[in-house]
Amino acid sequence: MKNSILLTACASVAMMATAALGEVAPGDVVFDDNGGVPVSLTGVPGDPANGQKTMINRKKGNCFACHVVSAMSDVPFHGLVGPSLDGVASRYDEAFIRGILVNAKHTFDGTIMPAMYVPATLPRTMKKFQGTTILSAQEVEDVLSYLETLKE
Repeated sequence: MKNSILLTACASVAMMATAALGEVAPGDVVFDDNGGVPVSLTGVPGDPANGQKTMINRKKGNCFACHVVSAMSDVPFHGLVGPSLDGVASRYDEAFIRGILVNAKHTFDGTIMPAMYVPATLPRTMKKFQGTTILSAQEVEDVLSYLETLKE
């Protein structure tokens, strides 16, 4: 109980600091012991409509290259490589989903899911993309907000 209260207090302080200072830089994201990121990257609530658009955008999230979302069955070319995202918010809590979005490799060893909020540093990355992230901090929060609507 004490640890739970302490964690809640720390997360609240961190959230207020995030709101006051702006977004959390990719290198400053703090993961908990379960691979979750309990604190918002922006201090601003995500927009599920923008999250849905980001997921569909082939130049941004491109989530459908690997995942299925039945609620968006009208979007073509759902992939079958990653797990279905149907009911994802019933399986995982918000912090864990945020952690997967930020850097799934931190949680799932050997996953092919790209780290969405980690600067590109691979040797074959095009020069214009070096040091950039796939998604912005707000886009991560927006996608998370949409995924939170996917409950069973």
